[in-house]
Amino acid sequence: MEQPRVSILMPVRNEAPYLLAALDSLYRQTLQEWELVVVDDGSDDATPLILTEASRRDPRVRVIRREGGGLVAALNAGLASCRAPLLARMDGDDICHPRRLELQAAYLDANPDAGLVACAFRHFPRSGLNRGMLAYETWQNGLGGHSLIIRDLFVESPFVHPSVMMRRVVPDMLGGYRDCGWAEDYDLWLRMAAAGVVFARLPQQLFFWRDHPGRATRTMDAYAIKAFRACKSHFLRHGFLKGVSEVVIAGAGPEGRAWQRLLAAEGIRVTCWLDVDPAKLGRCLHGAPVIRTEELAWEHGKMLVAIGLRKGREEFRLTARSLGLREGFDFICVS
Repeated sequence: MEQPRVSILMPVRNEAPYLLAALDSLYRQTLQEWELVVVDDGSDDATPLILTEASRRDPRVRVIRREGGGLVAALNAGLASCRAPLLARMDGDDICHPRRLELQAAYLDANPDAGLVACAFRHFPRSGLNRGMLAYETWQNGLGGHSLIIRDLFVESPFVHPSVMMRRVVPDMLGGYRDCGWAEDYDLWLRMAAAGVVFARLPQQLFFWRDHPGRATRTMDAYAIKAFRACKSHFLRHGFLKGVSEVVIAGAGPEGRAWQRLLAAEGIRVTCWLDVDPAKLGRCLHGAPVIRTEELAWEHGKMLVAIGLRKGREEFRLTARSLGLREGFDFICVS
């Protein structure tokens, strides 16, 4: 086989119910110069048989067998075997639009400064989706360019991992995937951002993210809220909060209090809380007063905005701008 234009990295484990549909969506791609590097991480269902037949029929499908070393090890094993200059991620339970590879590759070809391009996505099946998942879909699809992605980088993971395409040199430059006890993809996005990688997102809905009870984001501890906050805290302490011993927290609700506990464990003290709830104003919370944003002293130091509702964050941003506060310098939104 000639040098492929795109390598598709797909780790799988017991994906037999969905794998044929995922493979079929790749066979239907308008860009045909791809290779699929699929890492079978110890499947004990029909997955190995499906992959054996797929590789027999199509030489672009290359299968790596493993005894089950976990997702991060599977990703790195597959990454080492990917040969193309562009790397697309894909999971064995999802579906790609026929033009996904074509349009993402074309964007990276036309924008040499960009290191990663995502696309709009849609959960399926729609029945049974809770409000949180629908809100996440709307929020992520609304992050239409690098500046918005960076702005909300510590709110939530800005990309669905199997929907992205990146330049092959980027994960190599950063040492591949890491197993730190939190989501390996979010860890990679944050390292990319710290290294100055430029992000992009296509507005077209080119990826369909299957929801089912066995999905990794529902079952693995690395994707729990506690693990995500630990990841955010790690990168904040090495970036925005480096050398900081005191912070202001905007939002005295459950999310703000969770961040206070996390920061206290790292020796970072909350000097005051910002809130709009009359029942909280004037009180002390963990030894710090709760005040209105307008009462904030000018030399307040760094601030974390722990307001869970998107509408509340946008309202705070408007107020902050009117006071001359700069997002990314004076404050960062977290969740």
